[in-house]
Amino acid sequence: MKVTERPFDVFLAHSSKDKPLIQQIYRKLKDRGLKPWLDIEEIAPGTSFQDQIQQAIGQIKTAAVCIGQTGLGPWQTLELQVFISQCVERKIPVIPVLLPGVGEIPENLLFLRQYQAVVFRNDIEDEQTFDLLEWGITGRKPRSNAPVQLLTLDIVQPGQVTPDYADDKLNSEKGVDYTQLRDLLKAGNWKAADDETYKVMIQGISKKLGDGFTSEELLTFPHTDLQTIDRLWMKYSKGKFGFSVQKQIYVECGAKLDGQYPGDNIWNQFGSKIGWQVNGEWISHDDATFSMSAPKGHLPPGVVVGMLSLLSHPGLGSRDDRQSGF
Repeated sequence: MKVTERPFDVFLAHSSKDKPLIQQIYRKLKDRGLKPWLDIEEIAPGTSFQDQIQQAIGQIKTAAVCIGQTGLGPWQTLELQVFISQCVERKIPVIPVLLPGVGEIPENLLFLRQYQAVVFRNDIEDEQTFDLLEWGITGRKPRSNAPVQLLTLDIVQPGQVTPDYADDKLNSEKGVDYTQLRDLLKAGNWKAADDETYKVMIQGISKKLGDGFTSEELLTFPHTDLQTIDRLWMKYSKGKFGFSVQKQIYVECGAKLDGQYPGDNIWNQFGSKIGWQVNGEWISHDDATFSMSAPKGHLPPGVVVGMLSLLSHPGLGSRDDRQSGF
């Protein structure tokens, strides 16, 4: 079978603790003529779970992330972020599905809030909710006449983006394409987004991959490009990460924005607050925490040499400036 055939309509990601509910969803979708992918139906005993999931990604049209009252169980947050990132790259729509008893997406899965969800508000047999889920999977309008206003969340159609996503401004003075950075941040793939940040910044000063930055290059970095990069980090981390966040914390530690070393006390305090220094020791880039559990301002850590000049950049607004669109 060629993976490009995509014979499955929807992949059902879930916790094993919610298996009985997921099996009901599986049967309901099959009764409606759909072909869902469910682990116990597709993974033979003794087969690698991760290998089968990787193969399934090439065979599905949509992915439904089903969240019960106990979370996602064996699905680690990082694994789910990687899975969703791959779905985004392959243009596979992602639908969060909130099972009965779950009113909102949990804090540790904040990156899923960028997708509109299907909510089982009553019970797992709710036909109106299944109509909406089928709509999200197939793109066909619901069969029932249930008023949409009964649900606080709607469905993202295949190929559709939310207005918030569509309104991203990817302006560049140097002709740099920020689409990949946006997509990685939108998917919550923080490590890959950090790597991409380095790549686009190197392009912004017309240097080659593998080169570093000088203090002067960062201090004079193109204003428009720096604002685009920072705005994307701020937006998709919900104000937790970005250069302007780091700048605000730096000033709160007592530093002046003159590009000069502020002294050990202020610099160590800054490093400690954003999690770059632990127990008095500076961490390496590889030891950074690439998740929403990281301290505020922890990301992106990729541009370290010349950081003092970057934080002093005249085009890097404060957090309030950032939220008001500069």
